[in-house]
Amino acid sequence: MGHLCSTVVRCWGTKPTLRLSGYLWVAAMFGVLAVLEANRIGVFLVPPFAATLTILMLLPETPVAQPYAVIVGSVCGAAVGMGVSFFGSGLGTAVLAMIAAFVVISLIHAYHPPGVALASIPVLLHPGHWFPLLVVLPSTVAAVGSAVVMSKWLRGWPVYPKSLRNCS
Repeated sequence: MGHLCSTVVRCWGTKPTLRLSGYLWVAAMFGVLAVLEANRIGVFLVPPFAATLTILMLLPETPVAQPYAVIVGSVCGAAVGMGVSFFGSGLGTAVLAMIAAFVVISLIHAYHPPGVALASIPVLLHPGHWFPLLVVLPSTVAAVGSAVVMSKWLRGWPVYPKSLRNCS
């Protein structure tokens, strides 16, 4: 049993590649979101943002971590959720919003899993009609922008974003 567990962890587990600077960056981003939330500026400290930061740090080379997917997928997912919220609220409506967001962001080639989750926020938490533009857009732009800056400034930071030169 012990051998099976160690094999599963070794073969299917993940290897964090972050240094202390990466953990500090994530903590700082969470801190900013918490301060904005605490000052009642809006609903900022939502789980999909934590997932986005994790993807940016641990999977920076993947398609779901690239700037277009992160920003457009997140804003579009939240916007779809906002649109669906006009028809109701509750768990069933949240599920409908997430399904609709999954379809829309996949069709526009901006698939970002936290964007699907962001579709539920307007339906469940009612953060205001401008949530996609006043909260999601600046939060994702700040996350992507700071990841780009850190990638350029700090040695050992994951390369981000993926180069457009080798795209086909």
